[in-house]
Amino acid sequence: MLLYNLLHPEDKASFSQALQQGLGRDRGLFFPEKIPVLEDVETLLRLPFVERSEKILAAWLADEIPAKRLGLMVRKAFSFPVPVVRVDARRFALELFHGPTLAFKDFGARFMAQCLSELAGNQPVTILTATSGDTGAAVAAAFHNLPNIRVVILYPEGRISTLQEKMFCTLGGNIHTIAISSDFDACQELVKQAFADTQLNRTLHLNSANSINISRLLAQICYFFEGIAVARAATPGDPVVAVPSGNFGDLTAGLFAQAMGLPIKRFIAATNANDTVPRYLKTSVWAAKPTVQTMSNAMDVAEPSNWPRVEAIFRSTRQPLSQLTGIAISEDETRASMIALHASGYLAEPHAAVAACALEQSLGSGETGLFLATAHPAKFKDRVDETLKTTIPLPMALAEAARRPSLSEQLPPDFGQLKERLQQICQVR
Repeated sequence: MLLYNLLHPEDKASFSQALQQGLGRDRGLFFPEKIPVLEDVETLLRLPFVERSEKILAAWLADEIPAKRLGLMVRKAFSFPVPVVRVDARRFALELFHGPTLAFKDFGARFMAQCLSELAGNQPVTILTATSGDTGAAVAAAFHNLPNIRVVILYPEGRISTLQEKMFCTLGGNIHTIAISSDFDACQELVKQAFADTQLNRTLHLNSANSINISRLLAQICYFFEGIAVARAATPGDPVVAVPSGNFGDLTAGLFAQAMGLPIKRFIAATNANDTVPRYLKTSVWAAKPTVQTMSNAMDVAEPSNWPRVEAIFRSTRQPLSQLTGIAISEDETRASMIALHASGYLAEPHAAVAACALEQSLGSGETGLFLATAHPAKFKDRVDETLKTTIPLPMALAEAARRPSLSEQLPPDFGQLKERLQQICQVR
């Protein structure tokens, strides 16, 4: 698998190199020179999830990872169920929150950890990543106590749920968490500045475990196949897929799946009030506004890092960007969606409710659809309980995390101070 830097096409890398570098020169995203197209997708869709995922990932990685070893990696990473639940006559929910940290990020983080263990050897690595909610927990859990790996996670202070924070700020060991007194975009910018600092990057062997890392995206491709397999078996026609979108990694993975041959009728990029992409799709003018804090906080992103990859996929497949629908859902609509879903027997947290609402608004006559449920409702217990006038129980993983003290420290959004702290953590001068 050969990839190139979207900013500097001459800057190329193998999967192993892109995995370990994270970003290319000048913060450029790595993108595959060729998207593999699968043969006999209908037969593939009849396979069990893990077996199918081995074949999907082999289409990308067979030249770098032997099939037997890749199969073992996939089985270790995807060791939990991926239910597809019928919500009503026209909508299905693809539930991605049955992993150890109760969020879709478990797929990508666990597969990335397997890849690094396989390909990075004994070289020390510093994982530096920003999270708007669930990435932090998934990365922390996937890399906790792995040898030769330090993890530093930045997150916006006061802008993620308490339970989300507890899931990754209480582990200690090789996991270091820093609350930045700003929004997610500021955290993301600090990560980019660190990667752009050549000396720091080289000395600390920086890597990023958020959705800018290509290994995360490849893992996420797999669950789109599961959602479509179940939905198409239950109803005729190719489903419309609504993706709750913040940094746009999930949508990127879905578009890769479609380019590989997965029969998806069209995609909906569902956002909250941070609606840079829906406005761009309507006006062709990229005009990011200051980030707005919402109840679907993992999507509070004004400058989604993966957007250049989205446009690159459309160029690569020679499809017009107008095929993508962008819908922004208000806070009132999010609450109404949660209430309506609950009345029909389905419990959803705000992010899934945003996607479900956008799907309902967009479905045409005779269409059916699938929306991604990306986090367990209990991770947003306060919001869910308040909105639905109920009290939902905490799963064991959350209950245990809630009892542990936070080990986080605080920093302003200042790269100089972050750089000094990174050097202290890694004992480098």
